[in-house]
Amino acid sequence: MNMKKTNIAILATIATISASAQIEHFDSDNGVVTIGSDRMFQIESKDGEFSFKPYLMLQTAANFNYYDDEGLDKAYNQDNVANSGFSFPYAVLGFTGKAFNKVTYNLSVNASQSGGALLQQAWFDVRLSNSVGIKAGKFKTPFSHAYLTTLGETLMPQLPTSLTATTIMPHSLNAVTPKIGTGFDLGVMLHGKMNKWLGYEAGIFNGTGAGTNTATKTFSDDWHIPSMLYAGRIAWTPMGNMPATQGNPKLLHENKILVAASANLNVESESESTNDSRYGMEFAWLFNKLYVGAEAYMMHVGFTDRQKIKDTYNYLGGYVQAGYFVAPQTQITARYDFMDRNGSDKDGKLNMPAVGMNYFIKNTGLKVSAMYQYIGRTGHATQLDRDNDDLGIAKHSATVMLQYTF
Repeated sequence: MNMKKTNIAILATIATISASAQIEHFDSDNGVVTIGSDRMFQIESKDGEFSFKPYLMLQTAANFNYYDDEGLDKAYNQDNVANSGFSFPYAVLGFTGKAFNKVTYNLSVNASQSGGALLQQAWFDVRLSNSVGIKAGKFKTPFSHAYLTTLGETLMPQLPTSLTATTIMPHSLNAVTPKIGTGFDLGVMLHGKMNKWLGYEAGIFNGTGAGTNTATKTFSDDWHIPSMLYAGRIAWTPMGNMPATQGNPKLLHENKILVAASANLNVESESESTNDSRYGMEFAWLFNKLYVGAEAYMMHVGFTDRQKIKDTYNYLGGYVQAGYFVAPQTQITARYDFMDRNGSDKDGKLNMPAVGMNYFIKNTGLKVSAMYQYIGRTGHATQLDRDNDDLGIAKHSATVMLQYTF
């Protein structure tokens, strides 16, 4: 069975399972705060069917990045230290709530961004029955535990590099640089639970990411379907719903486990030049003061017929991470991140260990996070391959972030 047929079979299976779902109820998380959270006030009707909650999340960070000599032209006084100083990753202002006890909604802007990314997310979620809901608008695509974790509650201030770094292809193809992570996008999604422990998500998205809020897609000449992102995810939570957090001092007496599988296909992505398919496995365990998480993912990149390129590329990545509250408000963290950035056809891997800590200032909504990450390279056939593999990624990076949520 070729890759095209495999992609269709996997996505069709997810859709079939989704259609047969049955469940008592499901919850909706807006990706920043959860409706009903005690972190801030909300206005609610006496019968509980209507609620309105404003929220705010601010992050300011001090960053240090040191790059290897390769890729730097000393004749132009390019420095090893770059992209350093202060940054403001998120300045999110929004509101969320529910209506008629059937519709949940969310709207937020990220004032630290511009263009289409200024609108961080905007969606409504309609519960058609106890087992099926339809979510439409701009929201997180159903792929990767790291992205699906509530903003501001990730283990470290920087997401795993294996999800966020662009891939490397032969030099003549460097204009095509997809990432394994998908993040926010515009689309519609069917979701719910098949039973008390098994949930599903299946949706269609533009596939253009958070920076585009307009309809720009066409039909695929090769596949004869709309050139969009088709995504699905199935999650098993045998101990009940897994909180979308990787560290919260208010959740130190939990025992929750998440095991999930996901797949997506982005048809005619990268300026209609490639068809990118992704597959992922997730594990997370929240046990009292301990959090453990791990993911493994793969991306297959094939070119459209009009490109007249028969070569295909496979990229692998993953991480394992853990955090432990050594004190009621202090969490120490560690992560090992891995990426086959130059494709499985070439030797060489990136090893990216990181350590950090989080301190939650009690009864203030303030959180201080710090991390350090090192980029190591191993197994490359030539020195040139070794030099090229970490271009654009800092060998040494450190971040100290102050976050406020309301």
